[in-house]
Amino acid sequence: MIRVGLVDDQQLVRAGFAMVIGSQPDLEVVAEASDGQQAIDEFPGRDIDVVLMDVRMPTVDGITATERLTAADGAPKVIILTTFDLDEYVLRAIRAGASGFLLKDAPPEDMLAAIRTVHSGDAVIAPSSTRRLLDHLVQVLPDEQRAAPAALDGLTDREREVLVLMARGLSNCEIADRLYVAEATVKTHVGRILMKLSARDRVQAVVVAYETGLVSPGDAR
Repeated sequence: MIRVGLVDDQQLVRAGFAMVIGSQPDLEVVAEASDGQQAIDEFPGRDIDVVLMDVRMPTVDGITATERLTAADGAPKVIILTTFDLDEYVLRAIRAGASGFLLKDAPPEDMLAAIRTVHSGDAVIAPSSTRRLLDHLVQVLPDEQRAAPAALDGLTDREREVLVLMARGLSNCEIADRLYVAEATVKTHVGRILMKLSARDRVQAVVVAYETGLVSPGDAR
């Protein structure tokens, strides 16, 4: 079972998410919180795998709560719930430790897929939404917040190639098929990329690919 925590200040929203998640044989809601502070206080030690985290909440917002929750050992992975009019929060959330994000108006099946995918760690979640948001964010990102191309200097040519394919939303299996190598080889490359970029997961690595210009808006299609 994948154990899920819900953090949203609207009870009806949490109830709707809980009903959809609870209908799945492999998913289970084990904790709920009405704001970030409650999540910080109550979620540690609850053996939660994935947290769905709203951004705008009273007391403590979702960005701060994400940073606090993901800093602990054995921390859950966090999916930020966002809307396009709040997309300025997305990069802050990823830097705070979020493993990805999901549009609040996404279909239920997208939410379920995002939970499973983040839990598996295999691919960037919701690739189409991820790419659209990153394309927009990188275009408006201030120069002082961009990463220098030198951040990629430690990567081999093959690792750069794998990182580009990760940014296109390909899974390890799909990358292996594209490069005609074993999936285990791709997993090794991904692990080295994350280590060299000091990235928590694939999403953070993809953000670096955008910020350094390795991938440009419109390229990852």
